[in-house]
Amino acid sequence: MVAKIGHGTTLFGAVSYNQLKVEEENGKVLFSQNIIESPDGNYRVHDILRSFEPYLAANKRTEKPVIHISLNPDPKDRVSDETFREMAQRYMNSLGYANQPYIVFKHTDIQRTHIHIVSVRVKEDGSCIPDTFEKRRSMEICRALERDFKLTPADKTGRQKILPLQKIDYEKGNVKRQVSNAVRELADTYRFQSLGEFRALLSIFNITVEEVKGERKGIPYNGLIYSVLDKKGEKIGNPFKSSLFGKTAGYETLQKKMLTEKEKWKTDKLSKNRLRDDIQTAISTSKNRKDFEKQLSGKGINIVFRENEQGRIYGITFADHKNKIVLNGSRLGKEFSANVFHEWFVNGNKPVQTTVPAPASDKELPPEKDKSMDNTTTAISEGLVDAVLSLFTPETTGGDFEEEQFRRKMLRKKKTRKKRKL
Repeated sequence: MVAKIGHGTTLFGAVSYNQLKVEEENGKVLFSQNIIESPDGNYRVHDILRSFEPYLAANKRTEKPVIHISLNPDPKDRVSDETFREMAQRYMNSLGYANQPYIVFKHTDIQRTHIHIVSVRVKEDGSCIPDTFEKRRSMEICRALERDFKLTPADKTGRQKILPLQKIDYEKGNVKRQVSNAVRELADTYRFQSLGEFRALLSIFNITVEEVKGERKGIPYNGLIYSVLDKKGEKIGNPFKSSLFGKTAGYETLQKKMLTEKEKWKTDKLSKNRLRDDIQTAISTSKNRKDFEKQLSGKGINIVFRENEQGRIYGITFADHKNKIVLNGSRLGKEFSANVFHEWFVNGNKPVQTTVPAPASDKELPPEKDKSMDNTTTAISEGLVDAVLSLFTPETTGGDFEEEQFRRKMLRKKKTRKKRKL
């Protein structure tokens, strides 16, 4: 069984997300503790939120007081509702939430039946439940639950290496719900520093995102639109405004997240080194592009290449699903740039480097400009989004200094050819 823990600031978002599953008959409330229940036996968002109010009011200093947990048994395990209830109670008790209000939802909208638990980290006396070694403690609790309830051990199935979500399947229907589940999860749990990197991550799940600029009552605004991609990478069906998926997937929240991540990466050398080591090992032991991708996939790492019509690789992004990290190759260093892989895969010049040098500091890397927003935006007025979707410029993934260099180089060549013709 795998547990995912998320900390947040908005209780309404976590509760309404789960309650929506209930209303769509894709979930139900299995258990609650210290939560107001309606006379008819149902739970309403308003009453659930009221149940948490005294706790949140006791301490307003905690930055992320909301905790949202999902417990995910192996798809082969058949877990009854009663077992899920007992597992949830034991998990919360062991994690330190025995006296906290919390509510347990069962989700059945995907093949992997699982439960979500919403609670708060603030106690009634205003003290905060510590999250020290929280993930380690969570893993130990999960191993104990696996043994006691005879569940398939997660470490034996290698489920940590499997993508956390399924690719969007347009033919299955319920597209909006599929996109909502994927976008919320990816935007909230992965680390990325540009819209280009986020778009590369989304593309793995057959989704893309574009920025939309407009004006409402004389006030300029920025928004995002999400679309589904077919097997050829082309948009299919109607797009979705980010407002349909909550603040997590919205423009302002993602902008703040990306700025925060840029600051974090200035000091986080460990995460960068781990990814560099995995990539370098795959380079050293791979014979070709297919072998390289296969080896990294075995480690839970996807690669997104950007290529032009002539087959020139001008951009590369690595998505590490195990550590929830998305990085353009140029952020890892010149030896992981798109040009290096183009020389290897297209021209046959495999990199000879066998050791990974210390990562360059952000000051040593070229300044990065995320041109993906500029290239995919269209100025529009309120209410005209659908009318101008066909006018969007061709999508680019951007967010990579090397890509910008390549684009400028191609423009210079084009101008030179024009001058020669004249």
